[in-house]
Amino acid sequence: FTNQGLDRLGNSNKGWHVKRYLITEPVEHVLPESSLLKPKVLLSILARNAEHSLPYFLGCIDRLEYPKDRIAICAAADHSVDNTTAMLQEWIRGVQSQYHSVKWTPMEEPSSHVGELGPKHWPNSRFTHVMKLKQAALRSARALWADYILFVDTDNLLTNRRVLIEMIAENLTVVAPMLESRVLYSNFWCGVTPQGYYKRTPEYIPIRNWKRQGCFAVPMVHSTFLVDLRRSATQALAFHPPHHDYTFPLDDIMVFAFSARRADVQMYICNREHYGYLPLPLKQEQSLEEEVESFSHTLTEALIDYLMKLSKYMHHTVKPLEKMGFDEIFLINLKRRIDRRDRMLSTLAVLGIDITLTEAVDGKALNSSQLQAMGIDMLPGYKDPYSGRVLTRGEIGCFLSHYNIWEQVHRVLVLEDDVRFEPRFRSRLVTIMENVDRVGLDWDLIYVGRKRLQVKQPERWVEGVSNLVHPDYSYWTLGYALSLQGAKRLLGARALGKMLPVDEYLPVMFNKHPREEYMAQFEQRDLLAFSVEPLLLFPTHYTGEPGYFSDTETSTIWDDEATTTDWDRQNTQRSTENTAN
Repeated sequence: FTNQGLDRLGNSNKGWHVKRYLITEPVEHVLPESSLLKPKVLLSILARNAEHSLPYFLGCIDRLEYPKDRIAICAAADHSVDNTTAMLQEWIRGVQSQYHSVKWTPMEEPSSHVGELGPKHWPNSRFTHVMKLKQAALRSARALWADYILFVDTDNLLTNRRVLIEMIAENLTVVAPMLESRVLYSNFWCGVTPQGYYKRTPEYIPIRNWKRQGCFAVPMVHSTFLVDLRRSATQALAFHPPHHDYTFPLDDIMVFAFSARRADVQMYICNREHYGYLPLPLKQEQSLEEEVESFSHTLTEALIDYLMKLSKYMHHTVKPLEKMGFDEIFLINLKRRIDRRDRMLSTLAVLGIDITLTEAVDGKALNSSQLQAMGIDMLPGYKDPYSGRVLTRGEIGCFLSHYNIWEQVHRVLVLEDDVRFEPRFRSRLVTIMENVDRVGLDWDLIYVGRKRLQVKQPERWVEGVSNLVHPDYSYWTLGYALSLQGAKRLLGARALGKMLPVDEYLPVMFNKHPREEYMAQFEQRDLLAFSVEPLLLFPTHYTGEPGYFSDTETSTIWDDEATTTDWDRQNTQRSTENTAN
């Protein structure tokens, strides 16, 4: 009211009356309302034998874009035989002042559950204990009046820092961010059998492969998921004891999903973005060492697109590096490709592989005078089989990068810097090479990663050696083992004066190139070549995918610095044909 308006307040027999007036005089500045606090979240961390994954898992938790004073931690260690408990305690000491509160429940004795036959064996006693721990976290969240509870397995890597914010924004009772693995496995089911087990359905693959994007109603989510405790129906959700109608085998995720169905709570899986990674489940008879190796592969997958930092609030034991029985392991990398170098060095450290970094020859920096001085000339009549173009400077640089290694080789493994590793890469390759030595196989070159081009006929298996074949015409030099004898044969052909791409030169040398006129230029084509099967290396990206770039294709032609080549971005045939092979 204005002062004039207040003066006109009057009293009558009918009570007080206020006459309304238009306010025309300026008023004081009105202060804006402050922002709302973020919802309160309880984060449940349950760790067992997680020494190998905790530094990376907790590093992801450290980097979540969410106010830590709005998060409470409920952490428990469960019968670990490694350093899990001490590491988790160290992390808690380092971060507890940042969080709303921390509840810590250690349990080390006994070191195993009743009836447990190994670290991956799940007897009913173990399921019951885990269900009780998760139920305790649920009770803690309710006691703290938390708005949400987030369950996350300690081998899940939440690479999307906004994952918690994004899941809350979905405004659903139970929702999970879809996590990815190298195969189709993820943290949701699209079907359930009458007995409560996984059921294959046609809806699963389109969601898992992002052919359909959004949030989808599913009967099961697990490993990482968010529960909105503000919803009244969540009062009926429970891990332990199981619902009185539950008659199926004990399993924490099956029990919780059953309670959700009984409470008429729908579960959802969300794949609007990429949120993180999880490893494949192991079989009950597998060992802790195999679990470590499986997680290492998951970590290498995450490193392809994300910078994975260790938590700074705990110590981390550096894995010892080994050369896997080779005299040297060379990693070829262009000096200007720092991104690839950093990723590969991090990946190889995770795998425990000791490498020698060798600087690649940058074809873009080569001029015609340098090529002439080195005696480099293109193979007469060479044309790229897909684009019809001649040799590029990038391909010359790639050839020379490999050639320089051949000049200093004994028994080596050669890796390019744009590769992804298959599960158990190190142990599988070591086993193959040990079998090669055991049978006394005479070999020059063994492909570890390639693109097989002749697919009409099966390749012959090598007698006496598992997982080794005689290769037909192949592309790519992603990775290969090379002996001293093999290096001498590759150098002895004097290929610099009749150069073609290195991945076409190799099949010429083991007499498997389809162009007879190319092979006729090389008299000795007796390279003893083999290939691992199935392959252990693949490209990180294929043509047309986000993040793809080729330093060999995107270049200039070999004898004309003014003619650029960007064919690889315009034609995907070379990279997409037969990639399943």
